[in-house]
Amino acid sequence: MHLLVNIFSESWQLLLEASAYILFGILIGGLLKVFLSPSYVARHLGQGRYSSVLKAALLGIPLPLCSCGVLPAAAALKRQGANNGATTAFLISTPESGVDSISVSYALLDPIMTVARPLAALISALIAGCIENTFNPPRPQLAMAADLSCAVDGCCSGIDCPPAEHANHHSFPEKIRAGMTYAFGELWGDLAGWFFAGVLLAGMISALVPDDLITTYLGGGLLTMLLMLAFGIPLYICATASTPIAAAMILKGVSPGAALVFLLVGPATNMATLSVLVGLLGKRATAVYLSCIGITAVIFGLTLDWVYAAYGISAKAVIGQAGEIIPYPLQLAAALLILALSIRPLVATIRRRLRKKADGAETGCGCSGGCEDHGEKDKTT
Repeated sequence: MHLLVNIFSESWQLLLEASAYILFGILIGGLLKVFLSPSYVARHLGQGRYSSVLKAALLGIPLPLCSCGVLPAAAALKRQGANNGATTAFLISTPESGVDSISVSYALLDPIMTVARPLAALISALIAGCIENTFNPPRPQLAMAADLSCAVDGCCSGIDCPPAEHANHHSFPEKIRAGMTYAFGELWGDLAGWFFAGVLLAGMISALVPDDLITTYLGGGLLTMLLMLAFGIPLYICATASTPIAAAMILKGVSPGAALVFLLVGPATNMATLSVLVGLLGKRATAVYLSCIGITAVIFGLTLDWVYAAYGISAKAVIGQAGEIIPYPLQLAAALLILALSIRPLVATIRRRLRKKADGAETGCGCSGGCEDHGEKDKTT
């Protein structure tokens, strides 16, 4: 009983930390739906085996979204025609970096770590996206099949209506309302079930893994990187919040390379993210995502330690502490709002699965919506 209480307590804490970022990510996803032209996405992120990956990776570097907040935005991109490789690259580069985390890295760490962090994020995103599109090449007919109709109310098909004419069909407030309706309805409905399943799994890991193991025997070397990798993959922590922890680790004797592994893996992976990715991209793409993050993080960690040692640079971080970005009352309000928004899609998902199971037509699909991209996604599984 005590263990169950600890698991739910840890899950609740994770929900508190993630909810505000999830809401922000949902908002971004809704705005992308109505303001980012589907034809532009289909043209730049849906076609081109490698150019689309580069564009998606560069797009994600400055965005201040964590591994949970990036999910709705990535889902919106994919539904508008982005291929699996581009979506994978966006999912990696976005949470590992961001204008906020870069600025905090400069304040609490040092210029080398500040440059290494987004550089490693970019390279790992490019590798993962290119591998995915190499083994699962984008199919032009699927990319061009993206929904080009008006995202506000479907007033035109997007093909027969000139863009200049359609730009005058709807006011800015109408577009905002349509984006929010999509974001907190269909978009979050597709992700809610996967997200809460991952939160519970993350709570189990957080309750069972002692905290002091993370900073034990992490002085440097391959074993240190692998240990940090093992600890960082299942845990949820945002890029900005991970920075002061990394600084404290370095002050305690953890190598800068090991700290970099934590900075890359922690924000980009957690059980909630991985469970959603299986539903969004498929098992193979999720395996590519996780493998590329882990391998490139270890390589960059070892390389960074070599740089510090070769040039005799001290890794001691600037003493400081980043303040709480989101106060507890806002965290609580965001968590309660997420729970309220999730009741309807979770109930609908449970009913649909029970109905499919009763009919003998269970497909394993984790989406709550129309799942237009299943034809492509099934190729990855």
